[in-house]
Amino acid sequence: MLRAAGASTHGLARRNYALVQLMLQTGFRVGEVAALRIADVTLHDRSGGVHVRHGKGLKHREVPLNATARRALKQYLAEHPGAGAGEPLFLSRRDSALPVRSIQAVISGIARRARLFRIPVSAHTPRHTFALAYLRDNPGKLVELASLLGHDSLDTTAIYTRASRDDLAADLER
Repeated sequence: MLRAAGASTHGLARRNYALVQLMLQTGFRVGEVAALRIADVTLHDRSGGVHVRHGKGLKHREVPLNATARRALKQYLAEHPGAGAGEPLFLSRRDSALPVRSIQAVISGIARRARLFRIPVSAHTPRHTFALAYLRDNPGKLVELASLLGHDSLDTTAIYTRASRDDLAADLER
C-alpha cells in the first residue's frame, strides 16, 4: 500500500503516503484523521506526537509518532510552507479539508492499485494492522494499546488478541 500511495498521480503522492503512514503507525480512526489540524501535530527530529481532539465520543488523547510517521508528515508539510496552524492537516485537491468519505475512497483506491485482493481492505484496515503489529512487538501490553487506540474498555481492545483462522492453522501445523 505504501508503494502505491507514494506513486499516486496528480501531485497527491506525498499526501497519500503521509496519510497511509499516519494511519498505519498510529491506528487512528478515519474520522480522527479527517478532523486533524496542522496545530495538532508536533514534529521534532527525535520526537513528535499528535493531539487527537475529536476521538470517538469526543474524547481527546495524545499519541506519539515514530520516526517513520514523522518523516512522512514532514515531507508532506514541506509542500505547504505557508499553511496556518488552524488549517486541516490533509487537504483535497481543492485545498479544503479531506472528508471521511474521501479518505475512505483514497484508501480503497490505493489498495486497488496495490492489487491487494486477498483480503478486503477498507479505511479501518490500517487501524487493525497497527493494533496487531503493536501486540506482536509488545506482547501483553493491552492497556497501552487501548490507550493508543482511544478505547475505554479492554474488552474492545481484546478483539485484536483473538487468533485468526490462519494463525490457528499455522499453530496446529507446527
